[in-house]
Amino acid sequence: MKRILLFAFSLLLTTGMLWGQTTLKGRLEATGHVVVGATVSLKPVDLFTITDQQGRFRFDNIAAGSYTLEISGVDIAPLSYPVEPTNGETLEVVLTAQPAEKALTEVTVYGSRDFRGIGRLPEAGILQVNAGKKMEVVPLNSLDANLAANNTRQIFAKVPGTHIWESDASGIQVSVATRGLSPNRSWEYNVRQNGYDVSADPLGYPEAYYNPPMEAVDKVEVIRGAASLQWGPQFGGLLNYQLRRAPEDRKISLESRQTVGSYGMFSSYNAVGGTVGKFDYVAYFHHRDGAGWRENSRYTINHGFLRLGYQFSPKFRAEAEYTRTDYKSQQAGGLTDTQFAADARQSARSRNWFSTPWNLASARLQYDFSPKTHLELKVFGLFSQRNSIGFVRAINIPDTINLATGTYNPRQLDRDQYNNWGSELRFLTNYTIGGREQTLATGLRYFDGYTHRRQSGLGDTGSEFSTDLRGEQYPRDLEFDTRNTAAFAEHIFRVGKRFSLVPGFRVENVQNNAEGRINISGAGVEQNMIPEQRTRTFLLAGFGAEYHATATSEVYANISQSYRPVAFADLTPPATTAVIDPSMKDARGWVADFGYRGRWKDVLNFDVSVFYLRYADRIGTIARLAGDGSVYQYRTNLSTSIHQGVESYLEINPLALITTAKRFGALNLFASLAWTDARFTDLPVTTVSNGVITETNLKDKFVDNAPRYVHRFGATFAREGFSATWQLSSVGAVFTDAANTDAASANGQTGRIPGYEVQDLSATWHFLHNYSLRAGVNNLADVRYATRRAGGYPGPGLLPGEGRTWYAGLGVRF
Repeated sequence: MKRILLFAFSLLLTTGMLWGQTTLKGRLEATGHVVVGATVSLKPVDLFTITDQQGRFRFDNIAAGSYTLEISGVDIAPLSYPVEPTNGETLEVVLTAQPAEKALTEVTVYGSRDFRGIGRLPEAGILQVNAGKKMEVVPLNSLDANLAANNTRQIFAKVPGTHIWESDASGIQVSVATRGLSPNRSWEYNVRQNGYDVSADPLGYPEAYYNPPMEAVDKVEVIRGAASLQWGPQFGGLLNYQLRRAPEDRKISLESRQTVGSYGMFSSYNAVGGTVGKFDYVAYFHHRDGAGWRENSRYTINHGFLRLGYQFSPKFRAEAEYTRTDYKSQQAGGLTDTQFAADARQSARSRNWFSTPWNLASARLQYDFSPKTHLELKVFGLFSQRNSIGFVRAINIPDTINLATGTYNPRQLDRDQYNNWGSELRFLTNYTIGGREQTLATGLRYFDGYTHRRQSGLGDTGSEFSTDLRGEQYPRDLEFDTRNTAAFAEHIFRVGKRFSLVPGFRVENVQNNAEGRINISGAGVEQNMIPEQRTRTFLLAGFGAEYHATATSEVYANISQSYRPVAFADLTPPATTAVIDPSMKDARGWVADFGYRGRWKDVLNFDVSVFYLRYADRIGTIARLAGDGSVYQYRTNLSTSIHQGVESYLEINPLALITTAKRFGALNLFASLAWTDARFTDLPVTTVSNGVITETNLKDKFVDNAPRYVHRFGATFAREGFSATWQLSSVGAVFTDAANTDAASANGQTGRIPGYEVQDLSATWHFLHNYSLRAGVNNLADVRYATRRAGGYPGPGLLPGEGRTWYAGLGVRF
C-alpha cells in the first residue's frame, strides 16, 4: 500500500510540475530573410536546437524562470536575448540577427516581401555542405502559379536553363533538365522527396514516374552537378522536393483548396497538421481529374501522405513518412507533323493507358551531439509499379477494327514491379582551426533495388485501362538487381574572413545483375539472355571555392566528377542477334561552374554563371559484321559530348529605387536566361547496304533535345495581399536525333522541332486572414507548339503542348 501511495504521490507531483512548465518558441530573422541552420542555446540549462528552414526554433517543457537565448551562426554576429517565461505560458519571440564581418551566405531568401524569386541554401546546413555550389531554391508559397495542375513551366521559371517536356496534360510526371541533358522524366537528376529517393531505380532505371502535388510542396531545391559527391553521381545534380511541415504554433491546423479549370479539370487538396507537446503530425489527400486539352487525355489522380514526428529531447528527434499515389492517365499518343498542323488537339489513339501505383516509406532519426555536431540515419523504401496498355505501333498506322473478329486487335501490355530499399547515414560537425570555424560533412549509403520487367504481353481488346493478360506469360520477362554502396566526405576550409575552399570525394561500388527471357518465338521456343553481372568500384572527386566579395554577394566555383551507370535497357539486347559489349563502361565525365551571385539592398537579386560539362563514354548501338558475313547490332560505349554555356538570373524591384514606402506595393521584374552549346565531339554511326557497312562520324552535331537557348521573362506586382504575375517562356528549336535531321519523318518520330514562345498570367489574393483565391490563364495567345517527339510512350510521334486553358481556386486555412 505504501508503494502505491508513493507512486500516486509521485505521479501527482510530476503532473503538477508539467502543468507548471512552459513552451518557448521563436523565429530568427535577418534583414528581409529568415536565418536557417543557426544554433540557439538556452542558458543556464544545457539545452540547444537549430533553426529550421523557416528560421524557427522551439523549447518544450521548460520550467519558469530567467534564461538567456544565445544564438550563433557562421555568417551572423553572436546574439544574446533574455527571456522570462512564466508557468504554463507559451512564450513566442522574434529575433533579428545582424551580419557578421563576412557575407550572409547562410540564409535562405525565403520570406522576403521585396523578392519573390529564387533563394539559396545556407553555406552549411545541419547535415550538408552547400558552399561553392550552383543552386536554386524555389519557395512555392511566393509564386503565382498553377500549383493545382503542377505547371512546371511556371514552377521552374526562375531556375535558369530549365528545359521542360510538356507532354503530360495531367501534370503527373515532371520532365525537366538543364544544360542540354535529356528531360525524360527528369532522369539526369537525382530526384528526391524530403531527401530520399523516389525514382524507379536511381542507378539502373532513374525515371521519376512519381512527383508530389505541388500544393503540398514547401520548396524545390536544385543543386547542379556538384551535388554528385553528397547526393549521387548524376550529371544533372539534385532535384529535391521538400514537403510542408507541421505548424508549430497550434495543435491542429486545417487547409483546403478546391480548384476548377478548363476541360473538366477539378483539383481538391486537403491537409491537416499540428504540434501537441513533443509530437507533431501532418497529413494530406490530393485528388485531381479532368479530360485534358487534347482528345483521349482523361486522367484521375489520388495522392495521400502522412508524416509523424516526435521530439524525444532537444537533441533527439524521430520521424516516419508514408506516401501513396495512384493514377490512371489516358495517352493521346503523338501526331505526324501534318496532323499537328491541321489540328493539334486531335488524337489517333483512344485505347492507350498508363498507370503507376507508387508507395514510398521512410524513417529518420536525428541526434545532435552538440550545437555543432549532428548525426542522421534515414531508412527508405519504394514499392511501386509501372503499367501500360495500348496500341503502340507508329502513329501513321491506324488502330482499327479487325474485320475478321469484329473487335479491335489485342493491345500490348507492359508491367514493371519495383521493390527497393536503402539507408543513408549522414554526419556533420563544425570545429575551429586558427580561430575560424570549419565544417566537415560525411556519409554512408546503401541501396538495394529489384525490378521485375514483363513486356509485350497480349492484352485485351477493350478501350479502358486493364492489366488483364490474355495468355499464359509475357514474351519478355526480365529481372534486374542493383546494389550500391557509397561513402562521401566534403569539407569547408574557411581561410580568412571571406574565402572558403571545399574539397570532397565519393567512393562508389555498384553491382548490376540481369537475367531472364528476351522473347518467345512463333514456334514457342524461349530465347533467354546471357546472364549479366557487373561490379565496379571507383572514386569521384570534386573541389569548390567561395569568395565573399561583399556582405551580400559571393563568387563561387566548383568542378566535380559524375557518372551515369549502365542502365537496365543497356544490358538488354534489343534483338536475339544483338550483342552486348562485355567491357561496356559507365558513362563518365565532369561538370564545372563559375559564377557570381548575391543581392543589392532591396533592389537587385542576381546569379550569373558559366558552365562546362563533359559527358564521355555515352552508350549506343553500332552495326558490325559477323564471321559468316551477317550483320549484327553491337551495343557499346560510342560517343562523347561537350555542353557549355551561360546561365543567369536577374530580378529587380524598381519601386525600391524610388521609395522605401511599402504602400505602393512591390514590382518585381525577372529574367531567367540560358545559352547552351551542346555538341558531340565523337559519335560513330553505321549504315548497312547490300551487306556492306559504311561508317561515318557525327562529330560537331548538336546533341539531340538540347535547345540553344531557354529564356523566361516575367513581372510580378504585389500589394496588400494581392499579387499577379505575367510570364513569357521562349525556347529555341531542337533536333530530335543525333544526325540533326531537319525534315520530319512520316511517323513524326524524328525531325527538328521549331522554337516557341508561350505567355502565362496568374494571380493570387489573400483576404480575411484565412482565405485565398488563385486564378490564371495558361498560354494566353493560344500558341500551337510542341516540346518533344517520342518513339514509344507517351507517343509515338510529335507531342503537342497545351493550348489556352484557365483555372480558378479557393483556399482556406485555419
